[in-house]
Amino acid sequence: MYPWGLLSIHGYQILPSIRSPHPILYSSRPGALPARFRRMRVLIVGCGDVGLRLAQALAPGLRVLALSSSVERLALLRARGITPLLGDLDDPPSLRRLAGLAQRVVHLAPPPSGGWRDSRTHALIRALRLRSLPQAMVYGSTSGVYGDCQGEVVSETRAPGADTPRARRRIDAEDALRFLGRATAVRASILRIPGIYASDREGGTPRARLQKGTPVLQAGDDVYTNHIHADDLARACSAALWRGKPQRVYNINDDTCLKMGDYFDLAADLYGLARPPRVPRSTAREQLPLMLLSFMSESRRMDNARMKRELRLALAYPTVRTGLLAGEA
Repeated sequence: MYPWGLLSIHGYQILPSIRSPHPILYSSRPGALPARFRRMRVLIVGCGDVGLRLAQALAPGLRVLALSSSVERLALLRARGITPLLGDLDDPPSLRRLAGLAQRVVHLAPPPSGGWRDSRTHALIRALRLRSLPQAMVYGSTSGVYGDCQGEVVSETRAPGADTPRARRRIDAEDALRFLGRATAVRASILRIPGIYASDREGGTPRARLQKGTPVLQAGDDVYTNHIHADDLARACSAALWRGKPQRVYNINDDTCLKMGDYFDLAADLYGLARPPRVPRSTAREQLPLMLLSFMSESRRMDNARMKRELRLALAYPTVRTGLLAGEA
């Protein structure tokens, strides 16, 4: 009997602390666990749209598990070939089963909606530390941590400048994961993600907003915005699991350099819809919701050179034009 005990999933016992020099399969030996449990295991925390795409992008020889707080979602995960684990980041005791379970973890769950601290990320880290830690972790953060850069080109060496609670919670999560990596052997990668789009993603294109005639800022007040196709984001998560450098930050965005209004004009032309009306910032508060206004108060152009160089990611959709056109095909 192994002194550290066994975990159990659906009645099968799993040895959580075995490591393998092979990237996918553990070596065969007499008395080894069944082959399905000797495979490298990847845990996705926050397996929504991007998580499901990531599961598809991962190598077929891997065993993919996903944490979900929704009983109704378990059947969908199983149908996608993913082993579901019922647990809630807001209920720390329910996370104990995650300890030592996977060699690689992708954390895509959002922080809570209030406060300046991401209690969910801290709860996940505490649970993982109960037994052998994963070899690598990838965290899906937001480009919003940079704050307003007044249209400047932003690389990963720029210090975060966010002053909103939403972005500060992301910074707290980044700091917690990078500290974990520095204090242990975990290789933590932070992905700073801008606007995610895809034609097969709910609310993933500008079409509905264009059809409503929602205004955008006039050219003199407009802000630079950044984008990434959901499929390319999933591939970036996968690449970071294997190629990300320890405690490294990566901007995950395409090559598009457009202001927000120009992006909506481009989409309107591609869809054959009317271009949105332009309004000055001085009157935008009266016509636009607060959340949308918050995005219109920050301007930056993200540099993705590190992503291409270190993660060796070749974008399938290098511009929003190619991504939007692919959705229309």
